[in-house]
Amino acid sequence: MLLNLLVFFAVAYLAFDKSTLRLLMTEKNKQHLLFGYTALLTILWSIQASIYDGLEVHFLWMSACTLFLGPRLAIYAGFIATLINCMLGSYQWDNAYMQLICGVCIPALTTYLVYVISYHKLPRHFFIYVFICGFFAGALSICLKMLSISGILALTGQYSWELVFDNYLILLVLLAFPEALLNGMTMTIGIIYAPSWVRTFYDEQYLDDK
Repeated sequence: MLLNLLVFFAVAYLAFDKSTLRLLMTEKNKQHLLFGYTALLTILWSIQASIYDGLEVHFLWMSACTLFLGPRLAIYAGFIATLINCMLGSYQWDNAYMQLICGVCIPALTTYLVYVISYHKLPRHFFIYVFICGFFAGALSICLKMLSISGILALTGQYSWELVFDNYLILLVLLAFPEALLNGMTMTIGIIYAPSWVRTFYDEQYLDDK
């Protein structure tokens, strides 16, 4: 319980930013996006298959959340969704810190890192943005999430490597493509119908003269 509290407070503190908070307070559009994404993540994460305690299988959708909201607000959306799912019993309180780090922070930061690298190193094109930042980052995020959870549980002695691999990591191949597709399709629809909602997408750089 103490570890959970320390991790939750640390994440909340490190993700806090005055300029982001000011933006959230002044723009209702950002508030609606944050609360909407929080509700959707809560519902999505509650639909899961629990193999063993701590080894829950579900889609993340954090890559699209990060691209829409930015990394800080995406982490807060995942933070709140994790808390709610713990209260509802979808997550075990004992493993809440692990879900927050591996299922929220790592995917959000990974997606933003992929976005930054692609922005500076690759041609700024609509399809590159969708496939690299949405599709590829989505697949990479769920892979890193499952690998990091497996490592923590195996290294702490909760489960053996054999059990984790045979019952959890083996599903990685089945989840990577659907997760990538979910995030890629979300970004495509978002850019087409509501580009102003996507914080990391700029029409003049990704669409003009392309």
